[in-house]
Amino acid sequence: MSKVLRKEEFRRDKKIKAALFGATGAVGQVFMWMLHDHPWFELTRVVASESREGKDYGSEVHWILPQEIPEEILSLEIASFNIEEMREQGIQIVFSALPNHIAEKIEPQLIEAGFAVFSNASHYRYSEHVPILIPEANMDQLNWIEKQGYPEKGFIITNANCSTTGLAVAMAPLRKFGIKDVIVSTYQSVSGAGHPGLSALDITGNVVPFIGGEEEKMRKEFKKILSVDVDIHPFCVRVPVMFGHLETVWVEFEQDVELGDIIKAWAECSSGVDHLPSTPAKPIIYEDQNDLPQIKMAFYGDPEGMVVYTGRLKRQGNRIGFSLLVNNVVKGAAGGSIQNAEAFVAKYIDK
Repeated sequence: MSKVLRKEEFRRDKKIKAALFGATGAVGQVFMWMLHDHPWFELTRVVASESREGKDYGSEVHWILPQEIPEEILSLEIASFNIEEMREQGIQIVFSALPNHIAEKIEPQLIEAGFAVFSNASHYRYSEHVPILIPEANMDQLNWIEKQGYPEKGFIITNANCSTTGLAVAMAPLRKFGIKDVIVSTYQSVSGAGHPGLSALDITGNVVPFIGGEEEKMRKEFKKILSVDVDIHPFCVRVPVMFGHLETVWVEFEQDVELGDIIKAWAECSSGVDHLPSTPAKPIIYEDQNDLPQIKMAFYGDPEGMVVYTGRLKRQGNRIGFSLLVNNVVKGAAGGSIQNAEAFVAKYIDK
């Protein structure tokens, strides 16, 4: 008999117990950093490869984040994938930072067992009734979990590909102007390739003008997230920086739009859910200085790394252009997934 999530089990005088799968990779490290003192979630179980089971997290992780590793997580024991033990621990939410080829085997078991799964993997993104959730862009799709069988069954919510996330956040408040088509070029950091990812010999002093599968993901995910049927023309490039994806965008609208209208729409953007711990007061910040935003701003903002920065707004012919910056491992990955879990709690548990 599978364990089913019930509202009465989420007692807000106590934190909601959560597990993390894929804890030692680049995205897993961001989960660990953001969840170690989270006000709603208690990270009760961390899972990594079988070779690391039973060992302390601090001895097994090669920490790559610019933030210092939280002292509290150093001695956490890496556990095995064991659904019965997870039930005994009272775990109700599972965060997945698993590589796609592993996620496609493990995540279905977690859903079947009744857990609420929040995944960074792409395996389920294009499945019917599975939202690619970004609270600033498509909160209305959160209720798709009911079509998956919630609350009688477990469910999965995915977040978007990291480069798609930045584009979708910036474009969501501009939908009202009628998006005709989008041309986007991305300049993506090496952390987007995972850890370990590209070798230093491949990327040092180099730019790689192709990232396998990335452009296809942007085309498919953008349309699903924003519920639009428009042409997306992406070029995705890997650049030798550690964190942050910079993107340049040209968009044609159905309406005649002034640059001031764009700035106002960004300024008025909200998540659609108030009081989420991982949601910035201003999810989009426009920088009017010509040389901003820059990659070095990836961990700026409050919470760190969750703000999408835009800049260089201009018009050329019938198109409006701008640049944007998204932190690929925070807002574009782990932080976005945590925000999605918060949105679920706010809508279904705390209502």
